[in-house]
Amino acid sequence: MNFNIDFLAWRKIAIVFSSIFLVISIGSIAIKELNWGLDFTGGTLVELSYPEEANISEIRSSLSRGSFEGAQVANFGSSREVLIKLPGTVSDSLGSEIVSLLSKENTDLNIDLRRIEYVGPQIGSELRDDGGTSMLIALAFMMLYIAFRFQSMFAGAAVIALVHDVVIVVGIFSLIQIEFDLTVLAAILAVIGYSLNDTIVVSDRIRENLRSSELENTEEIINKSLNQTLGRTLITSLTTLLVLFSLYLLGGELIKNFALALIFGVVIGTYSSIYIAANALIMMGMTKDHLKVEEPENSDNNLLP
Repeated sequence: MNFNIDFLAWRKIAIVFSSIFLVISIGSIAIKELNWGLDFTGGTLVELSYPEEANISEIRSSLSRGSFEGAQVANFGSSREVLIKLPGTVSDSLGSEIVSLLSKENTDLNIDLRRIEYVGPQIGSELRDDGGTSMLIALAFMMLYIAFRFQSMFAGAAVIALVHDVVIVVGIFSLIQIEFDLTVLAAILAVIGYSLNDTIVVSDRIRENLRSSELENTEEIINKSLNQTLGRTLITSLTTLLVLFSLYLLGGELIKNFALALIFGVVIGTYSSIYIAANALIMMGMTKDHLKVEEPENSDNNLLP
């Protein structure tokens, strides 16, 4: 597929657009913070099975009357399956206590306790800290790889794009207050890998064209490179999104937020590979001179007569 789209004609608009989203994301993370899941805060997760459709609002009211304040109640997979999350509460007998309480409210129902999981607050805190550290280490190693594989300017542009993607995806979760658990953290790390892969493909073509193209204007060369890789970018992004939407709609509650984080990440990562990384190269003053290879001196001059 041959494209001839002037991407860089909108590069200043893209900078403004991204800056606004970054400010909103950082502001939301600082003010509203993230809706940490039990993996990070500690607490108890109880899964119940009802013989018929469960009344979520009634269950929530019953738990509130039974001194289980702050309980989060939602359907899990079907209208008969109920997931109850109790932040900060850890007890071996908690599952049976909840079943007894709900059974008293409605003696006709035979409520089945499917599973109960506990996460201590200390473990949750360690998971949060270790997760953040792993994200920073991943960014650092990727920057080193690109600097070694390409050139320091490409490494800087790639890291700017990666930070842009991660901050906006995390900001969306903070803004909408979607629960942030270990599966979402795994999705964020996957977003880093996906965005980097896309950026490397584009960077490789830009480097190749900077060395071989007869064009002298850097913006024209980058624009040409973006058009040459656009077909591959669209096909990769669309096929990935088809899988992710299938996971989101059909994969169940356990991986719903994982799929959602990846959907946001793929869309934003595709955008950043085209606009953020390319924009960063132009703003850093990338030219053909930066990639010139010094020709070795003619060895014939050193030969003895």
